[in-house]
Amino acid sequence: MNLLTFGLNVTLDGCIDHTQGIADDELHDYWTQLMDQSGAMLFGRTTYELMEDAWPAVARDEKAPRAMREWAQKLEAKAKYVVSGSRSDFPWQNTIKVEGDLREAISALKAKTERGVLVGAPKLATALEEWGLIDEYRIVIHPVISGHGPTLFHGLSSARQLELLSTQRFKSGVQALHFRRKAG
Repeated sequence: MNLLTFGLNVTLDGCIDHTQGIADDELHDYWTQLMDQSGAMLFGRTTYELMEDAWPAVARDEKAPRAMREWAQKLEAKAKYVVSGSRSDFPWQNTIKVEGDLREAISALKAKTERGVLVGAPKLATALEEWGLIDEYRIVIHPVISGHGPTLFHGLSSARQLELLSTQRFKSGVQALHFRRKAG
């Protein structure tokens, strides 16, 4: 169905700092399954570099926890598109730089990716949301109050109405919420 889905971990107070969540096997399995359902991943440069610095080594580490290693291996094999104005060299396997006008390029990527695109970059997601390109949201709320930022969709020009499609509760108390943009 060629959807652009934004997915991210967030604390109860909206913090999107990746060090603040509960990263257990159940959470990694959730994100691996969601990634498996999509045809490609989309990142901004900063998020891509965080991923590039960590996951290739985990994919090859035979002592890594099963769920982390499975996520890393599948991420490495997945097509990864990167939006960057300052970097052009992407040596990580299956990485493609997004070229040209961003709105047009993402619309074209969405149209050609039959199983849809999963975007996991908060700053990029704000720009995509401004253009109405995000169709669904997979927000995973961790039972943590961080007390600091950054936060989701900071600076968005107007409110958006969403429809809750499903919820999933993990043993750790983490809640995975699945939303779709409301029609109209």
